[in-house]
Amino acid sequence: MNTATKTETDPGSFRDPAGQVLHLGNRVFRTVTDHGWNGFSMVWDSGLIADMSADGLVLSLQQVDPDVAGNPPNTAHLFETEKLPFVSWPFEWSFSMLKSAACLHLDVHLKALARDFTLSDASAYNVQFRGSRPVFVDHLSFRPYVDGEIWAGHRQFCEQFINPLVLAAKAGVMPNAWYRGAQEGLPTADVSRLIPLRHKFSWSVFMHIVMQARLDRAAVSGSEAVDTGAMSKARLPKTSLVNMLKGLRSWIAGLQPPPGATVWQDYAGNNSYASSEASEKLRLVGEMVADVEPGLLLDVGCNSGDYSLAALEAGAGQVVGFDVDFGALETAFARGQARDLNFLPLHFDAANPSPDQGWAQGERAGFAVRAKGDAVLALAFIHHLAIGKNIPLPRLLNWLMDRAPEGIIEFVPKEDPMVQRLLALREDIFDSYSFETFITMIRARAEIVNDVQISESGRRLVRFSRRQEAD
Repeated sequence: MNTATKTETDPGSFRDPAGQVLHLGNRVFRTVTDHGWNGFSMVWDSGLIADMSADGLVLSLQQVDPDVAGNPPNTAHLFETEKLPFVSWPFEWSFSMLKSAACLHLDVHLKALARDFTLSDASAYNVQFRGSRPVFVDHLSFRPYVDGEIWAGHRQFCEQFINPLVLAAKAGVMPNAWYRGAQEGLPTADVSRLIPLRHKFSWSVFMHIVMQARLDRAAVSGSEAVDTGAMSKARLPKTSLVNMLKGLRSWIAGLQPPPGATVWQDYAGNNSYASSEASEKLRLVGEMVADVEPGLLLDVGCNSGDYSLAALEAGAGQVVGFDVDFGALETAFARGQARDLNFLPLHFDAANPSPDQGWAQGERAGFAVRAKGDAVLALAFIHHLAIGKNIPLPRLLNWLMDRAPEGIIEFVPKEDPMVQRLLALREDIFDSYSFETFITMIRARAEIVNDVQISESGRRLVRFSRRQEAD
């Protein structure tokens, strides 16, 4: 039951003078100031947002009485929008997710231009994912198009979409760690230095990266005079802008992630347990989901998504998967899109989760704030951190159990071949890594619903419920 009575301002929306995002329990509102209404009123009255919402491109929006949210200050008009189950950030997306978001952004812009509207910026943070489908969320980015204006968001689109995609596709360097540390995107001059020479002869790479980098360096160094007056008077016919966006979309759609298999991409079909054990895992996951009926299930270490999909088939409302392996995530995302599932697979280094970032360390919420579900899966996961990363087992289990009140955690003993691989090149200093420690820690915080051995090596699935903590 929704007991919230006070609206809270979304900390990521403070920069926009046109309006802010408010939260009231499970409801989300968008305020529009008098300043913002001057341009947005034409967009709203045109029906553009309603039409694109019906097509699934833009998050739905309905006008409501400001009384509903307690008459927020500086609010000329109030709108209610859809609450997404999970908010993610561009640096958590796989290559294909970022490409999908870039194409959506261009599609939205092109449809807006067709009705004489445009977008005021080109931020990747204006896109979220509803399941495995991208959706545009920043309604106040729309404004009337001024004939002949240049693309105001071009540089931002390059830094937040093109540069990370090209870095991966042409230089074979996944951009996520860099992107996470550079919230506004990857600087064009730096990316240009990393792209192999042969790729710089591509027209799109040359125009959107090489030339932009040259202009940026000239402006910073002062080696060339920059005529700001001429730039402010530059004119770009609408047909030219439309053709530029269409050409850019076609080129981006053709970009491919770096080739080659990765460490755990084929884990689901190349591991140390038999198909009967995998079947037992599927059964136990389905049984828990049927009992708990989670609206949001977190699959930590989701790999290519086998158990995430099983949870959805058993009745989970939404599954957010987390994995460090880019190849596995590409497979997981492709499966989610092909079947239009409520499945969001994200890149995630569990030994170094996303922190709170941005202004005052509150603009972009970190993993711990966002990753709160109704149930959690951690299958074939904990040994990678406990042994591979020296994370003490008690700390690891508490962290996992904080994610949700219900869940299944798999224990993989030292005798298992997968753990033996982790121990092959290092001393076994993990005296506390035992099933006795594992089960004692879980029992200290939760009820053990069931404990099932699924392999001859001693792998066990332990289902817990810690609802008594809230009693």
